Amino acid sequence: MARSAFIPKVRDHKYHQAVLDRMPRAWGAWPDDEASVNDDQALATFLRRSQKDSFEWPKKTVVFISDPHADAEAFEASLIAAGVIERDGASLCDYELTRFGRKAEIIIGGDCLDKGPSNLDLLRSLAHLYRLKADVTLLAGNHDLRLLMGLLVLEREADTGSQHLFVRMGRKVIPLFREVFDQYLASTRWEEGIPPEEACRDLLFPDSDWFDNFPFFAAGFLTPEGIEREMRKMESKMGSFERHCQNAGLTLRQVYAAAMKCRSLFLKESGEFSWFFRKMKLVRQRGAFLFLHAGLDDHMASLLAKRGVKHANRAFKKNLMTQNLFSFYYSPLANTFRTKYRKADLPLTDRGVKGARKAGIQVLVHGHINQHGGQRISLKNGLVHIEADITLDAHSRKREGLEGHGVGVTLIDRKRGVVGLSGDYPRAKVFKPGRKGRLVGASQ
Repeated sequence: MARSAFIPKVRDHKYHQAVLDRMPRAWGAWPDDEASVNDDQALATFLRRSQKDSFEWPKKTVVFISDPHADAEAFEASLIAAGVIERDGASLCDYELTRFGRKAEIIIGGDCLDKGPSNLDLLRSLAHLYRLKADVTLLAGNHDLRLLMGLLVLEREADTGSQHLFVRMGRKVIPLFREVFDQYLASTRWEEGIPPEEACRDLLFPDSDWFDNFPFFAAGFLTPEGIEREMRKMESKMGSFERHCQNAGLTLRQVYAAAMKCRSLFLKESGEFSWFFRKMKLVRQRGAFLFLHAGLDDHMASLLAKRGVKHANRAFKKNLMTQNLFSFYYSPLANTFRTKYRKADLPLTDRGVKGARKAGIQVLVHGHINQHGGQRISLKNGLVHIEADITLDAHSRKREGLEGHGVGVTLIDRKRGVVGLSGDYPRAKVFKPGRKGRLVGASQ
């Protein structure tokens, strides 16, 4: 079948052509070869359930892009690949919505921050999408919320449960502080009002007895595996955080000054990025599809069944800014953007899957799990998951042996079905059930 039957067209422009040249030129039914990492049982389950009268597709096309991780080039290239925007040149933010882009819902699956190459460029590119009046839903990612927790703890009287949350951000947040310092502080008298180096260390790092106290504080909140994992992470980050700052050319005074500037940029109503956390949602349901960053557990599935998505998003916003940081960050609400279904995470069992189905949820669409072979359909305790994090940012790609920035997007609607586009996979993956329960494009 011709490429254009399933893959959106892009404008005839040299920059657009460069994006197009990186995208697959053919399509295949999902999965399409023996080497595919996809789970045949998951696909068969998805196919069977999508044939039921109760299965609902989104009313308008959903364009899902997850985990751009501070790479605006990858983000905008993915929007171009989806047919959502037209860009007139090589400059970031120099784009307009297409006719299709004005009609589609764009869901950003979280993790806009960290890694690189530029947090601020990504935020400004996303802000431009809002300026164009695009229908955008921004979901919470664990990297995004870690920044918020780290900034909030600087203004609150930190207890054992939260005083480690700044350093817990680790080395991946340091490029943001470097960017903020360079763009907003370097040419100013930033030292005024900033405590000495040792005092900044005390403000940023947890107390010396934190390792002794945290396991007792967290007992009953976290699983034993979760406590052990948290302690291991902090041992590593406590030992390396200051060294990573020094490698980036930052003293702890400069890091503290940049963090306080971030508080102004993100948390003050007049801040350039004050919209970022204000617009953020935890989940978005469209038909039988629930869009979120990571996954569900039994408690959240039950909450969605009993109270619905609107209540979950209200609870997320309320807890985000008003509750104890520890109880929020390790809660079922936060598990939604943190889980990888490990023993350390809150569990999803048959009870939770039944709750999800009661809420009308048949498929989770999420990021959070790097994929090098395009999007993946998996089955977790009987619940279908579409894993759509296809490693976009240039920083991660370099570390993982991939070239340049990534390009990738997942499109979902009744007409197309599910289309997975990735510059790292030779074909577009297409899931489109036929009328008689056969998968369109499947082998005869």
